[in-house]
Amino acid sequence: MKVRATGQSTLALDDAAIRAQDQLRLALLRRQRGWRRLLLALALVGPGILVMIADNDAGGVITYAQTGAGYGLGFYLPFLVLLGPVAYLVQEMTVRLGAVTGRGHAEMIWGRYGPFWGSFSLVDLVVANGLTLVTEFIGITVGLAVFGVPPLASAAGGVALIAAVMLGLRYYTWERVALAIAAGNLVFLPLVALAPPHWDAVAQAFAQWTIPGGVTPAFLYLVLANLGTTIAPWMLFFQQSSVVDKGLTPRDIRAGQVDTALGVAGMVLVALAIVVLTGTWVHGLPHAGGMSVQQLLQALGRRVGPWGERLFALGLVEAGVIAAIAVTASTSWATGEALNWPRSLNLPPRRAWRFYLPGLASAAVAAWIVLIPHAPLGFLNLTVQVVATIFMPAAMLFLLLLLNDREIMGRHVNRPWQNWAAGIIVGALVLINAAYGWTVVFPPGR
Repeated sequence: MKVRATGQSTLALDDAAIRAQDQLRLALLRRQRGWRRLLLALALVGPGILVMIADNDAGGVITYAQTGAGYGLGFYLPFLVLLGPVAYLVQEMTVRLGAVTGRGHAEMIWGRYGPFWGSFSLVDLVVANGLTLVTEFIGITVGLAVFGVPPLASAAGGVALIAAVMLGLRYYTWERVALAIAAGNLVFLPLVALAPPHWDAVAQAFAQWTIPGGVTPAFLYLVLANLGTTIAPWMLFFQQSSVVDKGLTPRDIRAGQVDTALGVAGMVLVALAIVVLTGTWVHGLPHAGGMSVQQLLQALGRRVGPWGERLFALGLVEAGVIAAIAVTASTSWATGEALNWPRSLNLPPRRAWRFYLPGLASAAVAAWIVLIPHAPLGFLNLTVQVVATIFMPAAMLFLLLLLNDREIMGRHVNRPWQNWAAGIIVGALVLINAAYGWTVVFPPGR
């Protein structure tokens, strides 16, 4: 036991030394004046942009595409804009919690509320993350299939890339590489410009907010799926741990808020672009509401040309890769924090293998599931987003308890309006879940 403790202490000291170097670099940048202050801003961004762009993951891209194909532009364009402030409110709390405490989300729950609730939140997260990773590999394999890459090669290549990024880079470099990959998410914006919609119909969607077909189980299912791809448990754990691994302090909270706001803006723009694209070019086709992702890609190819199908496929692959990188790290961070293992991307894999193992193992299992013949990938994708929505209220309650603990947060505790807004979000999640369950048991018109 003494050898293990000594090893753990050495790893902790190594991690602390690397974080101290990062914080010293930030301190030196704070002394700069004029245009050189831009270097400080660039150094501070990262967790917020990453979590929100990764939120537009492969599962999210597929969900948005199926939403536009099935329901057009009428309801979901304004709905997605409203989800932007919701995502910001939730994720901003993780910035403050991580910067003030210097501890990850799992570590805070485990230490503050004990092993039972710590285990509950960890199992909740690991299950949700594993399911989410399945959707990322759906995107990777389906997207690369457009270019003739066999599913086995694309799934194995995805796992290899995730492992290389996670094992080969310390946090700062890992974050910069991840941001570079995340920039590919913007491919959907020029795609909409090259295949322009009827902009008057887009404007009308905002002017006349209606529910096409009324409130049905299918409609509520898609509402839940869109909520699940906008706010999900892994995002809370990821951004807080990322803030800690980056070494941000309370004086960096404002920069973290700006970083998150920029990420939310990018997330909403991309989500709108995808719904506009499929709502314009796929909605109205026979069986559009029940199309698989493969059929959606083919329909886009027929309507806007092969280049449209290929650009969308590239965006789908990028979305799967960046989200898989983020979700894998989230699993490793949370497991390490909860079980008091090494928990930093700054640590060498050979000495901190227990930290890296849970995330990479979950990625490998997800890739294997996607390769199962005749797996219902489209149904599985939407189901994962709905499961995330079901798990979210419990995760939100833990977050609110921590943000209102003055002993932990000091003057950075939640303001009353933040608690009210977060309470409304939790209530809305519970009500929509209950409404969906009601319509399944008692279908309208029965």
